[in-house]
Amino acid sequence: MKKANKPVFKSYVQNQAALLPPSLDELIEVNHPVRVVNQVIEQIDIDPLLKKYKGGGTSSFHPRMMMKVMVYSYLSNIYSSRKMEVALKENIHFMWLSGMNQPDHNTLNRFRSERLKDVLKQVFGKVVEVLVNMGHVSLKEVYTDGTKIEANANRYTFVWGNAMRTSKEKMEHQLRELWEYAQSIAREELKDETTTTFAPIDAEQVKQTIEKIDAALANKPADKKVKQKVKYAKRNWPDKINQYKEQEKILMGRNSYSKTDTDATFMRMKEDHMRNGQLKPAYNLQLSTHEQFILNYTIHQNPTDTKTLPSHIESYKNLYGVFPKDLVADAGYGSQENYELLERNGIAGYVKYNSFDRQRKEGFIEQQKEYDAENDCYYCPAGKPLYAVAEKTSTKKNSYPSTQVIYRNISCQYCPLKEICNPHYSYKVLRINERLVELRQAAWDRLCSYKGIKLRKKRCHDVETVFAQLKHNKGFKRFMLRGIKKVEIESGLLAIAHNLLKMTD
Repeated sequence: MKKANKPVFKSYVQNQAALLPPSLDELIEVNHPVRVVNQVIEQIDIDPLLKKYKGGGTSSFHPRMMMKVMVYSYLSNIYSSRKMEVALKENIHFMWLSGMNQPDHNTLNRFRSERLKDVLKQVFGKVVEVLVNMGHVSLKEVYTDGTKIEANANRYTFVWGNAMRTSKEKMEHQLRELWEYAQSIAREELKDETTTTFAPIDAEQVKQTIEKIDAALANKPADKKVKQKVKYAKRNWPDKINQYKEQEKILMGRNSYSKTDTDATFMRMKEDHMRNGQLKPAYNLQLSTHEQFILNYTIHQNPTDTKTLPSHIESYKNLYGVFPKDLVADAGYGSQENYELLERNGIAGYVKYNSFDRQRKEGFIEQQKEYDAENDCYYCPAGKPLYAVAEKTSTKKNSYPSTQVIYRNISCQYCPLKEICNPHYSYKVLRINERLVELRQAAWDRLCSYKGIKLRKKRCHDVETVFAQLKHNKGFKRFMLRGIKKVEIESGLLAIAHNLLKMTD
């Protein structure tokens, strides 16, 4: 019978002392991402960050070391300062990067929230300059898009602008009714009062008016419910008006905000547990990329992309001193304001408009086919001419000034196509923004050129891939900090970490 072999184990002596203890550097792989973070942050200029420190007092952890730790944390999907503190004590990559320094979570959080405020964007720009010098990216061609990321705010404590305005209008209406009622039974007491207007109402006006009504009804056999309403109004309405005034200051033209993060706006999100696109407090993160590297980032409070482009490309200019030569974006940016903005700054805008894909399938631009330049008219599907009858300039608050020419035919009454073409009106009307038609024609020519087709195909693989990396691969779907300034810091750290990780690919 064959004798069985005994198992052999490797030597294991837990407390064996080493004559030459290994260094942490020997334990880290040559091509590990932590080395890229160390190399890049070591060579960039951090003077803007150094200026945030003042002399005197106890010594501080070196900002370059803290910057390395913060960037590598975001690269490693560690976003909590408490988890960073643990990693500095247990993870050899963090220990090597920090030189065995162990700042606690309060120090890490203060550095992120306070020291990096207003300077991180400049540090980000220095990192991008390193990428440009290494030949990874070009500043001439950018792909721009936006995504919504949930804010660190309560989803169920909110203020809605429309509800607030409705409440003010209701209060104004009730105040007028009370005044009219008081005049009807106490006209003698109120004969010297000239207050007849109630809009716009303010707290002092409400207080004085209610006091006059209360005094006039004091000795009158008024309706009991009316007296109760006057009493309630006297006690609550002035404070409510002041509250609405403060809320309007916070809203700053927005329609909503969260009470736990007043900078966050409620936006319709694609990623939610109900899978119904519910509204959540969020920020709109705009990115410009090239070769899947992030070249610029900005944070916005409005849910749509249309209004974000002016400040986004201005941020690009402030960062690098020049505008990009080519900008590629989807139809969410295809407005007259954006087209004129790009044209003014010498940027070739490969930007779709909302009907571009439909017109491309049909093979023509609608206005081109219908317009008769010689007679200055359009033709309806039945071949009847529509002539210009008026010109209208937009007067809406906060809207971009634009002019529409209104074209109209004589009558659709006996037209055989009326039920299909224009069933609800007696004549057909076209509202044509001639400047926008011109800009769309220029956009059409660029987008349908050989270069335009190439850039359009590349856009979704460039910028949208970055969003997938940040939100799905890195699991960053909700900000950790509150307030737009701090959220911008988190976005910057995420952008730097993404670029350095991309360098290791």
